[in-house]
Amino acid sequence: MPSPPDFSVLIVNYNGGAYVQGALDSLKRQTYRDFEVILVDNASTDGSAEGLDTAGLPAFTLMKETENHGFARGNNLAAEKAQGRWLALLNPDAEAAPDWLAEVAAAIRAHPGVKAFACAQYMLGRPGLMDGAGDAYFGLGIPWRGGYGHPAGHMPNTDGWCFSGCGASAIYETDLFCEIGGFDERFFCYCEDVDLGFRLQLLGHDCRFLHKAAVHHAGSALSGYQSAFSIFHGTRNRVWTYIKNMPLPVLLLTLPGHIALSLYLLLRSSFTPRFKPMLRGLIAGVMGAYEVRESGLWREPARKAPLVQLLGRMSWHLGALSSRKVQVRAAKD
Repeated sequence: MPSPPDFSVLIVNYNGGAYVQGALDSLKRQTYRDFEVILVDNASTDGSAEGLDTAGLPAFTLMKETENHGFARGNNLAAEKAQGRWLALLNPDAEAAPDWLAEVAAAIRAHPGVKAFACAQYMLGRPGLMDGAGDAYFGLGIPWRGGYGHPAGHMPNTDGWCFSGCGASAIYETDLFCEIGGFDERFFCYCEDVDLGFRLQLLGHDCRFLHKAAVHHAGSALSGYQSAFSIFHGTRNRVWTYIKNMPLPVLLLTLPGHIALSLYLLLRSSFTPRFKPMLRGLIAGVMGAYEVRESGLWREPARKAPLVQLLGRMSWHLGALSSRKVQVRAAKD
């Protein structure tokens, strides 16, 4: 019987069109070959999971689902099937650089205590622009992708630490991912990666940013950038992420600021197409707040990280939030 691979690359697809084959082709070019690919198709209707060319992949599994589970449950289902010690997430609208897994494998060997990694993301087809350097988290409850839309020259030129990895290319130790229940399936999509990163931070697991592990990402190519769908889920889920994970003493202190900032963002969207889905997202977030904090598999874990350490891994600079500035802390090693 062959030994399990080092990596299980998970792709969750829903009507991904030609992007899906592009993602698979980028995996064929990987210089590091000890991996399997698991593609979950969430009942696509565009034929994007049909007739895929998988020749050249070390191993490939297609999980054809009969309903759209969303990004969160789709990845959880794939993780249950994964044989690799590490889960490497790749969006169907993303393409990995040929040395992506090689750089991740080198970082794993160099940092044996690290359980989560974030990768350098550039915009697919626009390599001069950043798609992100990990996810950042403002202490009043607003996450953002660090450096999104910034010139590629703003990408950190050394490794460091960020709050969490973007789900388009995040890396997690399989055992830890499964131990904490994976992604919160109630989120469906958007912010489930930040929520998982928050839970890992509560447990004392920081996220290592790898500046050489590169992925090119189209970004909301499937769900629609600034669509009503993405705005609703993004708004609702950021409220849930804040309510369910923030330690109670900090939650009580920051809640007035969270409410004020949320109202400001809502008012700023007035007379734009963003207003109605954002309002619906806020209402849904508030209505479901008690349940997501108090019940279910994905509730806030018992905090092991010192409170001061946890707060230090968040951003408290409003200007950094408004400009989507990169928030990668310098590594001391």
